[in-house]
Amino acid sequence: MFKTFAKSQNPVILNEVKNPYAQNINYLKILHFVQDDKSRCFAKVLCLLFFLSVSLMLNAQIPDGYYDDAIGLTGDELKAALHNIIKDHEEYSYSDLRDFILKESDEDPTNSNNVILIHSGISRSKNKFGGNIGDWNREHVWAKSHGDFGTSPPAGSDAHHIRPADVQVNSTRSNLDFDNGGSSVSNCPGCKVDGDSFETRDNAKGDVARMIFYMAVRYEGGNGEPDLEVVDKVNTYPDPEHGKLSTLLEWHAQDPMDDFEMNRNEVIYGYQENRNPFIDHPEFVEDIWGDPTNINTTYELAVLCYPNPFINQVFVDYAHDSNLSYSLISMNGTNIKNGLMKTGKSVIDLSDAVPGIYVLILMDENGKHLKQYKLLKTNN
Repeated sequence: MFKTFAKSQNPVILNEVKNPYAQNINYLKILHFVQDDKSRCFAKVLCLLFFLSVSLMLNAQIPDGYYDDAIGLTGDELKAALHNIIKDHEEYSYSDLRDFILKESDEDPTNSNNVILIHSGISRSKNKFGGNIGDWNREHVWAKSHGDFGTSPPAGSDAHHIRPADVQVNSTRSNLDFDNGGSSVSNCPGCKVDGDSFETRDNAKGDVARMIFYMAVRYEGGNGEPDLEVVDKVNTYPDPEHGKLSTLLEWHAQDPMDDFEMNRNEVIYGYQENRNPFIDHPEFVEDIWGDPTNINTTYELAVLCYPNPFINQVFVDYAHDSNLSYSLISMNGTNIKNGLMKTGKSVIDLSDAVPGIYVLILMDENGKHLKQYKLLKTNN
């Protein structure tokens, strides 16, 4: 099996595993510093050449003819061709992921007794699976509530987007979309979170992006499967969508594939008999979704929700052309309270709620989810 990892004496956090092609990384970073059109064009050419060189290195692992039907296509035609190539994969149960698949696909290359946790980069014992602090569990990178596919095959147990994660970090990420910014996350160096998005560490950004792109191509609504789409917005729950496209495109460019991610693709191919095309051919991403600088920005509802933590009342300020409604959900899924809000400042009285963590969901007049916030009620 294909494994050529750098060695380390005491692996604890593998934030520096990436990238075996580090000498080429500066080509990508040029994109963030150039100002004039000529320089930007030149930087994009360098970036493309880098991805093409990586693809040539990867081709030795790709079965002959695997992508023949996709070569030369772009846009929706390429997306459809890739779907036909990777659909109908061999299915495994959600328990199989815990029992043996993830223990092989995400094994720490320097310690065969451990797995690497996706967002934190921490190396943790394979035997520490569970629900307690210090354990790892299974993280659906494409949140399973975004399309309501649960943990059943094929989408709910597709190993291409399910990774070992720290229990607390997994809970913090919850079902948030991916975007930049927010407050630091405990036990997850480099991660950030706010009310509507989660930012993973730099050395996992590309991995996350390519898993999201895989899911959007693999699941197109046939045979009772969900029809998943990547969109350029956050607050996509519970629609079968995930964002934020422009950010994910940037993450894909900033964080190219490394040996760990490529080996993982090989291991999962050995089980499911399908591959993540965007690891094998990173140039397919731009061929389908385009350059991140060309993505139109979606209007975002500006909302202030405070204080957090709160004691008895939560204030919500927003500017919108119609009244919004809200639902307050406990962490066990119980609907605690519903109501209407008016443009401007509204007060939600939660003095009767017991201390704990709640999710406040804001909806428009058609019931579409616009924003969600995780709130903590305390006694003082």
